[in-house]
Amino acid sequence: MVWTVAAFLVLVGVLAKFGWGPILKGLDEREENLRKTRQAADEARRVAEDFRRDYEERLSRAEAQAQRLLTEAENRARAFKDDLIKAAQAENEKMVAAARVKLAEEERRLARELRAEMAELSLKSTEKLLRRELGAADQERLMKEALADFESWAAKK
Repeated sequence: MVWTVAAFLVLVGVLAKFGWGPILKGLDEREENLRKTRQAADEARRVAEDFRRDYEERLSRAEAQAQRLLTEAENRARAFKDDLIKAAQAENEKMVAAARVKLAEEERRLARELRAEMAELSLKSTEKLLRRELGAADQERLMKEALADFESWAAKK
């Protein structure tokens, strides 16, 4: 038993001199490596988080800009549509005004033709009533009377 205790003490001495130092040194190195690895992982996480925040900010700005551009495009389209409608309405009003002018001119022309025809018919009917042909002066006088009658009749309408 003495030899066992002596062998044990020699073994503890040898291990203390040659074994514990390298083992403790290896454990310390491993602990240091783990600490450095954890610090590197924390730093990488921090950098990744910064990148993610930067990405989200950029994405948010891009979405806001896209929305702003879309709104701007919609406003331009509405303004363009309104301008087209106004231009079409102005063109329509011009066409209606031109048609009214043309209609009034046509109305006046038809009224002149109708007056002349009425005067001629009036002369012919008067001629038939009198059973003779009228002279130029009589025709002129009767024509003026018929025109005056027609104009007063047309004014009443």
